[in-house]
Amino acid sequence: MMLRLFLDSQARLAVLAYRVVFPGRGRPAVSVKRLLVMLAFIPAFAVVQGIHWIGLLLDELLFPAYRRVEIREPLFVLGVPRSGTTHLHRVLAKDEQYTTFSTWECLFALSITARRFWLGLATLDARLGGSLRRLTGWLESHLFGGIADVHSMQLGDPEEDYFALMPVLACFILILPFPHSEHLWRMGTFDRDMPPAQRRRLMNFYRRCLQRHLYVHGPHKRLLSKNAAFAPLAGTLSEAFDDARFLVCLREPTKTFPSQLSSIASGIAFFDALSQTPQLRERLTEQLGFYYLNLDRAFSATPENRCAWVTMETLNAGLGDAIERIYAQLGLAITPAFRHRLTEQETRARRYRSGHRYHIEQFGLSQEQIDRTLGDLYGTLAARAIQP
Repeated sequence: MMLRLFLDSQARLAVLAYRVVFPGRGRPAVSVKRLLVMLAFIPAFAVVQGIHWIGLLLDELLFPAYRRVEIREPLFVLGVPRSGTTHLHRVLAKDEQYTTFSTWECLFALSITARRFWLGLATLDARLGGSLRRLTGWLESHLFGGIADVHSMQLGDPEEDYFALMPVLACFILILPFPHSEHLWRMGTFDRDMPPAQRRRLMNFYRRCLQRHLYVHGPHKRLLSKNAAFAPLAGTLSEAFDDARFLVCLREPTKTFPSQLSSIASGIAFFDALSQTPQLRERLTEQLGFYYLNLDRAFSATPENRCAWVTMETLNAGLGDAIERIYAQLGLAITPAFRHRLTEQETRARRYRSGHRYHIEQFGLSQEQIDRTLGDLYGTLAARAIQP
């Protein structure tokens, strides 16, 4: 199974790289800016993914016992992008019963082998005075500081584990450098359009990544996963993890659409994606609409003790109270220590003011148009949610 995924991903990357230079008949010519950026990006990307694959192979030789790790009653935080999933995820990650992927693991250490290496290096660095840790902190502030208003990121922060699908070229964020990839677009409508055999292979790969994580951090832990990009996979996830709990975050489409398009605008500009796919924003808008439809389809009949819905307004109105009610509905125990942390997080949340600014008209959208297509559906979904 892994060999098939490896060969498929290498062949797919080769085709994508070829299409960057030779777009094919009927496609716009590649701009000089895009060509230069991609000639730097593709080799760097290939090297990082190659390192991941080497680590994954070594895991099979050095740590085969990870395959016996059971994933018991995981909690998946899904929803539409820009609906409070990141903040909620980072608050829930402070509950000691959970373990969740961190940014450094997602980007540099998907394998057990790589995690053991970096954790060992961190231990050695601490004993030698922490110079590597200070250098890492400096790099974080310079590399990630520019996106803090859109998505705050530090290497130790909880992060979306959809990055685990990078080696198999199934992480939807890759649509920015490769907007012409129909395979990546199918990731955005996964439950509807991904062929069943490929769906099974990708889900098996993802399960193995979760088992590796639990192997390192403790098989007794409950896995916490947050992925707004997994809304199109909601039905498949529910079937693959039949004892899982789901927490679905909602926000009005008239706010979600421009916020999401604004959050990836810099990536679109960096890769000059519009020069290759002028209709990119339109396709992304259609896909966001599918997110709402698919969440409804996947969870409309799911029992309340397995799926809780919450709106961004409810989280903003009272974070601690909302989480207490979510835990009660899903049958999750809440400890005094976590309850105390909730109080601290709610105080910080009240002081937070986002610096992310956007307006709906700058993306050629209108409130009336979005309300006409998704307004009724959002009302139906919001009616299921925990109320403020």
